[in-house]
Amino acid sequence: MPSVAPYGTWSSPITTDLLVSHAVGLADPLVEGDDLYWVEQRPEEQGRRVIVRRDAMGSVSDLLPAGWSTRTRVNEYGGASFALHRGTCYFASALDQRMWRLVPGDEPVAITPEPPRSAGFRYGGPSVTPDGKWVVCVRERHLLGEPVNDLVAVATDGSGERVLTAGADFYGTPALSPGGDRLAWCQWNHPNMPWDSSELHEAPFDDGVLGAQRLVAGGPGESLTEPRYGNDGRLMFVSDRTGWWNLYADTGTGAGAALVEMEAEFGGPDWVLGNRHFGVSPGGTVVAAWTAQGHGHLGVLEPGATSFREFSTPWSSFEAVTMAGEKTVVVIAGSPTQSPALIEVDIESGRFEVVRESRPAAVDPAYLSLPEPFEFETFDGERAHALVYPPTNQDFVADAGERAPLIVSAHGGPTSSASSDLDYQIQFWTSRGFAVADVDYRGSSGYGRAYRRALCGQWGVIDRADCEAAALVLAAGGRADPTRLLIHGRSAGGYTVLCALTFGRVFAAGASIYGIADLVALANDTHKFESRYFDGLVGPLPEAAATYAERSPLAHADRLDSPLIVLQGLDDPVVPPNQAEMIVGALRARGVPVAYVPFDGESHGFRRAETIKRAAEAELSFYGQVLGFEPDGVREPVLVDNLE
Repeated sequence: MPSVAPYGTWSSPITTDLLVSHAVGLADPLVEGDDLYWVEQRPEEQGRRVIVRRDAMGSVSDLLPAGWSTRTRVNEYGGASFALHRGTCYFASALDQRMWRLVPGDEPVAITPEPPRSAGFRYGGPSVTPDGKWVVCVRERHLLGEPVNDLVAVATDGSGERVLTAGADFYGTPALSPGGDRLAWCQWNHPNMPWDSSELHEAPFDDGVLGAQRLVAGGPGESLTEPRYGNDGRLMFVSDRTGWWNLYADTGTGAGAALVEMEAEFGGPDWVLGNRHFGVSPGGTVVAAWTAQGHGHLGVLEPGATSFREFSTPWSSFEAVTMAGEKTVVVIAGSPTQSPALIEVDIESGRFEVVRESRPAAVDPAYLSLPEPFEFETFDGERAHALVYPPTNQDFVADAGERAPLIVSAHGGPTSSASSDLDYQIQFWTSRGFAVADVDYRGSSGYGRAYRRALCGQWGVIDRADCEAAALVLAAGGRADPTRLLIHGRSAGGYTVLCALTFGRVFAAGASIYGIADLVALANDTHKFESRYFDGLVGPLPEAAATYAERSPLAHADRLDSPLIVLQGLDDPVVPPNQAEMIVGALRARGVPVAYVPFDGESHGFRRAETIKRAAEAELSFYGQVLGFEPDGVREPVLVDNLE
């Protein structure tokens, strides 16, 4: 029989050690011949990102030598960082951002020069021409003033590089035609983000030189992404011109023809280079992943068909769609009961094989909380979405009269979305007796352009209000204790946390994880990719200066009276540490309970095992102290200043 214990105090097999033990992040699968490659991010190796190869015999090995790591910092968020040609790998080094050539068994050789400043020239989204002479990729140069982005062809023998096209503020991942004679790419300019307005261009390509460019599609109010060629040379891409990211094929005249029109998303926000929501087999079969009402799907569009044939699988999310010949597709898939895994799917039978799990099954399923889709009414009568995870632990129940503390999770971006994939960082909380609501506030992706654009001009208002509404609706329904409503979030989600604690009175406490405290300071101090993001979310400067001040938690720190914990990487170029230090200093001076946990060597997104473990333990310790319960498994309580 389960023991009776207060919510929040339950002991759990999901420890901080388990959060990182034998866990890897999976990304960027590529297929060449009979070999399959992918990238693993390994917290237990200081966040090292390793290229891994499975050969035709099924043998799996690290391609990068010990001590080497691949990661591109183009646009700071990076993305695809390696390409292949006949077994030779070309990759961006995490250390210096240069492109390197690696012949298996040899030491890597740099093929781009050392820049004037450390990591000053960055390369990402690479692909190699069929003749093996050039690596075509995005380059970002950090010199004086704003970084300069362009598309370049890097000679694989290290003899130099050529600028293919320049002049736009940003470039997406370039795509080479199968014969290597054409190049397609997306580009966009300030103040747009790629999910606002962008353009798709194409030009002839010959030995490192582009011919005359043509605009294929796009412009104001249309988001273009993921250009990709079929073996027949047909150019396909994703556009949201109908209000949904759907698949199109270039016809050579006009803006392209829709393959299938659905109220579903066949694309996502291009925070990173190299997103792949669809692939094309040699025979022209399209395999695509899409999202509808927050649920993921994977299906096949045969040549000449007018609708997708969907696979029946136990998975509910799909990304990094990569064809492996005519009959097999490789994807990264996840579900509420299975951590993301690299899988191969037979597109005729639908049978699948797991190639690599991001982590082995760690605990009995009886400790896992399953997400419940939750649509709720907002304060202004609209509808918003969330995934709700009830407290779940086979060993414990709470007293019949007790309601659970609720953690409302505000995702980052803010143009991002919640995921239903098994996430042990959520299960860490639910197995201890917390309920969690992962909120897709208006502005989130996955529900069409209109929903995504609802946050324009309203950041700090609608996102906060939707998180508050979710908490209050759940409390009113008896699913949460109205006196123990908590909120946490990372990056832009951290800003939502600070706004909720400053301008609202719904939440008892919160956790800001590398969150934004001062909009004006960040607008003047952040990296190029997001330097004009706030124009759409808040308004252009200096015209909207009053609005920035009105919505900056730091400017109204005298109104923030709820306990707060702040977790911050000290090497963060996206949200610099001064954002955390300013709000913490203001609360310390006013006597508000506040805890600050900085992490040396961490950037935007915690990658090291010791950081991930300490961050979870510190947040748990903080909640226990401010809500007055003794959590299980806290080895080093966090120091909360001003806590009586």
